[in-house]
Amino acid sequence: MTIAALYKSRWQVELFFKWIKQHLRIKRFYGTTENAVKTQIWSAVAVYVLVAIVKKELHLEPSLYTLLQILSVTLFEKMPLQQALADSTVAPADSEISNQLSLLGF
Repeated sequence: MTIAALYKSRWQVELFFKWIKQHLRIKRFYGTTENAVKTQIWSAVAVYVLVAIVKKELHLEPSLYTLLQILSVTLFEKMPLQQALADSTVAPADSEISNQLSLLGF
């Protein structure tokens, strides 16, 4: 029973770190102390939850991943959230595509 309980606890820790890797995008820890790691994880969880609340309150269609990507790009720009989201869903005009190189050179 003790071994099964230890394995179950270990598995919960593995699942927690898998969730962190998939959702919080923590690439590396900036500190090595227990407090530094906890602070970074809790900060990332807080941001994730705040974005989830904003998504729900504003009835936004993009996924949480997409919202986090948009916010990470527009973090230091002073613009309304709705404008940042609207700009991200607009397809590029043909004039914008014309200056890109062709993949196969045709």
